[in-house]
Amino acid sequence: MDNENRLILKIYVYLFRQLGNKDDAMDLAQDIFISALQTIDYYDHRKSTFRTWLYRIATNKVIDFRRKSRPTLLTLDEIEIPDPDDYTLRYQDSDLLKSVEEYVSEFDDSLQTIFRLHIFDDRSFKEIAEMTGMPEPTVKTKYYRLQKKIRKEFSSYET
Repeated sequence: MDNENRLILKIYVYLFRQLGNKDDAMDLAQDIFISALQTIDYYDHRKSTFRTWLYRIATNKVIDFRRKSRPTLLTLDEIEIPDPDDYTLRYQDSDLLKSVEEYVSEFDDSLQTIFRLHIFDDRSFKEIAEMTGMPEPTVKTKYYRLQKKIRKEFSSYET
């Protein structure tokens, strides 16, 4: 697989981990690449790599999607039943994760960006700092403060 296709796949996985729905992830991926094509003239290789620029677009699109999304009711036929042995899918589909997602979606965009890139794309604080243009200590401080708020907010949640 060439680098371009790997990048496309990584963007899709990044989206799917946050949205938990194949169709939404595919639709948003399409929106991201259309947006990238429409704004390619604004890309400056001196400020960031193309990959970083694309992830920034992706993160902003997820934040926008979360703001606009409304819960929809599904019939039992439409629900994908995950393999009970697959820990990753059980975690992604958990009520706690959905609640945390909703909670985090209420914070400002920069905090959401840090959270999403660290949790859903396993980015280091250094990488997030480079992608956002914030100093690394600021990224760490914001992330750990958010973690503290999440723990406090969900301390009574029973697993």
